[in-house]
Amino acid sequence: MAFLATIPSHENISYLIRNPTIIIETPTRTPFACLKFVPTNTKANHSSSVCKERTSRSPQPHFPVFQFDEYMDKKAKRVHEALEVAVPLQNPVQVHEAMRYSLLAGGKRVRPILCLASCELVGGDESLAIPAACAVEMIHTMSLIHDDLPCMDNDDLRRGKPTNHKVFGEEIAILAGDALLSLSFEYIAGKTRNVSPDRVVRAIVELGSAVGSGGLVAGQISDIYWEGKEVSLTELEYIHVHKTAKLLEASVVCGAIIGGGSETEIERLRKYARCIGLLFQVVDDILDVTKTSEELGKTAGKDLATNKTTYPKLMGVEGATKFAGKLVDQALQEIAYFDASRVAPLYYLANYIANRQN
Repeated sequence: MAFLATIPSHENISYLIRNPTIIIETPTRTPFACLKFVPTNTKANHSSSVCKERTSRSPQPHFPVFQFDEYMDKKAKRVHEALEVAVPLQNPVQVHEAMRYSLLAGGKRVRPILCLASCELVGGDESLAIPAACAVEMIHTMSLIHDDLPCMDNDDLRRGKPTNHKVFGEEIAILAGDALLSLSFEYIAGKTRNVSPDRVVRAIVELGSAVGSGGLVAGQISDIYWEGKEVSLTELEYIHVHKTAKLLEASVVCGAIIGGGSETEIERLRKYARCIGLLFQVVDDILDVTKTSEELGKTAGKDLATNKTTYPKLMGVEGATKFAGKLVDQALQEIAYFDASRVAPLYYLANYIANRQN
């Protein structure tokens, strides 16, 4: 299920119209195209080629005053506090130190924030989705610990600090990742309150499918297999849809499920998330060839050094930038029929992902 198979020009993003078993109701809310459009001044829209590429084609909707930076800081702090409690320093101390080292190392917390934002968008309270948000971040952190191992991507730097195995050794790093993965499902099942059991189970299934052999694992295996080989756009998309986009999609969908969203709302958010999930990787590839290690907080130029196929390698930086612009445009179309005041966080998060600098 490659995103853009047989569409090398990327003019038609048909992968978004999937799953024929889901019937999307006729939207009743006012689409963005009928709203008043004004320029936005949020700091999320950093000056970048992706931003410039989009502004010539896509007007931006008028929202009530929305302090995006404050929103991100507040949500990230809330997630961090919950993670601190979720993983206390206890026996066996060494493995818990390793878990906390990577889990509490900072980062943008994009995935858990997406989970909280989608929950609130469909009418749920933030508190309902905190366990799911923590579970998503635990899984994401596990994937980073394992991805950095010598047998995988073999990296020495993550979030501006030595990678987990450089500090604790490979054995402990592997076990810390395993423990975080196990804890993620225990945590969402045991700590979610005031949500019907069927919705909790559905969220757990969503997370499990995103991280297993049909999700993140499939992407990682393909990434290893195709390293150093000629890779087509279709194959590259398969890698990143599974390795990166699946977990982002699960973050958004789990929040919507926990929040009590309708099937229509959940499917619109799923399509939005598929776009920003692939967008995240396209931007990552661009930053890898345009930024320094100090700016990124991880090793820059690693893809080029290991002869890994990336979007800039196949399309050029300009082509990859245009593709990123189309992905963010399509993502915003998918959430166009939600109430503008409620959907603002997801709108700005899409732009933030497109225009992030690290």
